[in-house]
Amino acid sequence: MMTEVTIRRATRDDAAEVAAMVREIAAHEDQATQVHVTDERWHALLGRPEVIVLLAERGSRAIGYVSAVRQLHLWTGGDVLNLDDLYVRPGHRDVGVGRQLMAALAALAASGWLLIRWGMEVDNVEAQRFYHRLGATLRPKILAAWPPSAYAEVATGR
Repeated sequence: MMTEVTIRRATRDDAAEVAAMVREIAAHEDQATQVHVTDERWHALLGRPEVIVLLAERGSRAIGYVSAVRQLHLWTGGDVLNLDDLYVRPGHRDVGVGRQLMAALAALAASGWLLIRWGMEVDNVEAQRFYHRLGATLRPKILAAWPPSAYAEVATGR
């Protein structure tokens, strides 16, 4: 029989485990070269109150996480939670761990009546189905990223 899954907020002591899972999800999404955050940097990030990482554990082993950043939403004047990643390690998927992580994030957001928002790849149909079953509203939107190397000339007036 599998042990029960517990969800808890990650602490600085969890930095190496969080960093490892971030690398795992990035590799799964063929984005490994985009991850530049070290274990040491995660140690600092996990001390910031606006950075939320909830760990799913079975026994004493981390099997997944959900991460979000609380930030001001200028249209409403209130805060929102911007979900960054939801990740469950292989061998622990399709048994409700992702749903438990989302429920824990929702419970955290509920006390402040915070909107939770996130994006996903257009071709990730499984994720879209999962989030739709949770009651999320899905709408198409194009996300833009403007790296410093691309905006440097604009910023300097060239």
